[in-house]
Amino acid sequence: MMDSKRRTFLKSTAMAAASSMVASNASLPVVYADQGVADLPDGDGLSWNKAPCRFCGTGCHVQVGVEDGRVVAIAGDKAADVNKGLLCVKGYHVGGILYGKDRLTKPLLRKDGKLTEIEWDEAIEIVAKRIYDSPETFAIYGSGQWTIPEGYAAQKFMKGGLGNNHIDPNARLCMASAVTGFLGTYGVDEPAGCYDDLDECDVVITWGNNPAEMHPVLFSRVTDRRSRGENVRLIDIGTRRTRTTDAANVYLEMKPHGDVPIALGIMHLLIENGNYDRSFVEQHCNFRAHPESGKSLFGEAISEDEFRKRIAKYTPEHVEELSGISVDDLRMLADLFANPDIRITSLWCMGMNQHTMGTAVNTLVHGVHLLSGHFGKPGDAPTSLTGQPSACGTVREVGTLAHALPGGRIVAKPEHRKQSEEFWNVREGSVNAVPGYHTVKMFDQFTKPTSDGGDITTMFVQVTNPGQTLPNLNKLFNDKEPLDDKFLIVSEVYPTATTELADLILPAAMWVEKNGVYGNSERRTQQWFKMVDPPGEARDDTWMTIAIAHKLFEMGYEGMKDKDGEFIFAVKDDAGKEIPIWNFDNYYDTNVDKHLFEEYRQFTTMKHKNLAPYDEYVKARGLRWPVVEQEDGSWRETRFRFSGFDDPFVAEGEEFDFYHSSSKDGRAQIWFHEYEPPPEIPDDEYPMWLCTGRVLEHWHTGTMTRRLEPLNRAMPTGYVEMHMEDARAANIRQGEVVIVESRRGSCELPVWIDGRGRPPRGSIFVPFFDETKLINDVTLDEHCPISKQPDYKKCAARVVKKAAAKVKS
Repeated sequence: MMDSKRRTFLKSTAMAAASSMVASNASLPVVYADQGVADLPDGDGLSWNKAPCRFCGTGCHVQVGVEDGRVVAIAGDKAADVNKGLLCVKGYHVGGILYGKDRLTKPLLRKDGKLTEIEWDEAIEIVAKRIYDSPETFAIYGSGQWTIPEGYAAQKFMKGGLGNNHIDPNARLCMASAVTGFLGTYGVDEPAGCYDDLDECDVVITWGNNPAEMHPVLFSRVTDRRSRGENVRLIDIGTRRTRTTDAANVYLEMKPHGDVPIALGIMHLLIENGNYDRSFVEQHCNFRAHPESGKSLFGEAISEDEFRKRIAKYTPEHVEELSGISVDDLRMLADLFANPDIRITSLWCMGMNQHTMGTAVNTLVHGVHLLSGHFGKPGDAPTSLTGQPSACGTVREVGTLAHALPGGRIVAKPEHRKQSEEFWNVREGSVNAVPGYHTVKMFDQFTKPTSDGGDITTMFVQVTNPGQTLPNLNKLFNDKEPLDDKFLIVSEVYPTATTELADLILPAAMWVEKNGVYGNSERRTQQWFKMVDPPGEARDDTWMTIAIAHKLFEMGYEGMKDKDGEFIFAVKDDAGKEIPIWNFDNYYDTNVDKHLFEEYRQFTTMKHKNLAPYDEYVKARGLRWPVVEQEDGSWRETRFRFSGFDDPFVAEGEEFDFYHSSSKDGRAQIWFHEYEPPPEIPDDEYPMWLCTGRVLEHWHTGTMTRRLEPLNRAMPTGYVEMHMEDARAANIRQGEVVIVESRRGSCELPVWIDGRGRPPRGSIFVPFFDETKLINDVTLDEHCPISKQPDYKKCAARVVKKAAAKVKS
């Protein structure tokens, strides 16, 4: 039995560790293993179980301690390969996200402008009736916080049941350009490498991102190697100095959009100097560009000679003019990539993705690695990092995007629709061939009057907060308020900026209050079980989808019946009797997650994203796909895709095989894109560049982390970072509240001069976690033409003293 002192220690370990990190003023966040917890034995009422962390896409595992039906302790999971017992400051506090004082516990319907409690049966019937009356004007907006079964259920409900493709996730706002970059280069999505590259590389290049704060556990793999005496060179390319810069050997400050010419310039020098990897390119690569007729995902083939002609203009001098980095620094980067004796890992996140040239710059950085041959060996990898726990597993793999189907399929291809219909056992023709609206278009249609063509009238939002995260909020969200014919349904855990305009609020279970499966940034699929009950009448999002579907089934809606006339989500017991999982009292009579996951597994083999059976994930701390069964019955994961030494699908005898090549010849594509300036640049009226992003203490919109008192005390408010000289010129003092304005809106914020992040003159930075200071009233909704991902990183703004603003008005 565990003695009381031991139990008390376990309960307090995480809090003490996290508090010490929050209080630290060190230039880098500290992460370390929880040395006080070894084998985590059950005993004396305390039980432990594994789960991936609820926050970012790193996929750290935690051990969750439960006592008397509550989560009372969190420890880093030493058995997990991702984090090896480490957690960041948010991870140590993750258990507390369940226990905010303002949890939503009853369905709420807005009547005469006021939210009124109703029963679940009425709530489900309201939703079902609106869908039944106009299924084609209904939309679902989800996120990379959906579990795989949640996203799969929503996907099947919409595309297999309703024949409606208006389903999109908030990952459209963060990962869509990474998706199109991978597809355009390799013909299949997701990184070829894995986190092991960080343990093997000689050089890490961060392209416009800040992993020291955004992915601190991963970043610690690099800094830990240095602490052991290893020589790992870090080059930070960014538009402002960050905590990552503090650890860098070299900081290269670029202009907004400077990453595009930098990548082009590196390739130009590799070609000009003849020190690219000629053998790798000749054997494994083609060249590609957009046709004259316009931009497209797969473009058209060009010759190497044509590639050379087009890239010739991106001389070091021209790149210096476009990007702001010096000729010497560009040559230094090119010399690194020209060296075959070192291993280079590139990392990026939102800086390259939230970009009107997002698809272009993603493919260009892949191209730098391919052209130089720094690919496919441990430590040589171009790697995109994700911000949400299942943006990969649920959005990209399950395909919860307006144009996609599970397993890498798309609605536009007849054979993909037919396969999906067969797996779902629905009637032929059930899946609509026309892609639905992507996120920006979806909300534009929802906030536009029906009389003006706004043909989305009912929207169901699950596990995300678009009232805070959408760009240009006044246009894409706030304009919904006066529209009486538009109906917003929000499944949520806490009141948010989105619930403020909701017509119906459904209280949701969260994290270990339900079963779940996530997929992280390195293709790792991770499972957990429900450990505690949700408060009040909060319920699982998957259950909500199934309950709405069954109500439509009861109403006689044909799409909710499969080819055999049975409910499309029917689950039967061993005797063949249907389990009424649409009744919440019966939902946990079986493992609905397992049923949905096993059905989804059928989809995964087409693009070689093979998954193991559900029970294998129960036993593991996640497995990186493709996962294949061995002769002895065990299941083997894959660390390095397309590399013959590790990938089971590479043709025998081949060193590399890009087996989903868009050119159908086993080759990857090296792209050329012409540089384009940002769509909005500073001018006399709005003279500052505005960039938005995140901070270490808070996750995304702060819905969870701002309810954790230690984190909220450490970072209690949004702010605007300014350069000291810009502040001095405007007579603005440290901490003074100012107005940040653009052509779209304004936001009041206190000024932070020379703080954690340090923008150059003419630039400001604002984090978006604070719902009382909505910087997305200010941001731009221009987006990449291919990925449809908006650019939150650059628009024209100004900073105005409040007194001056009042005089002006």
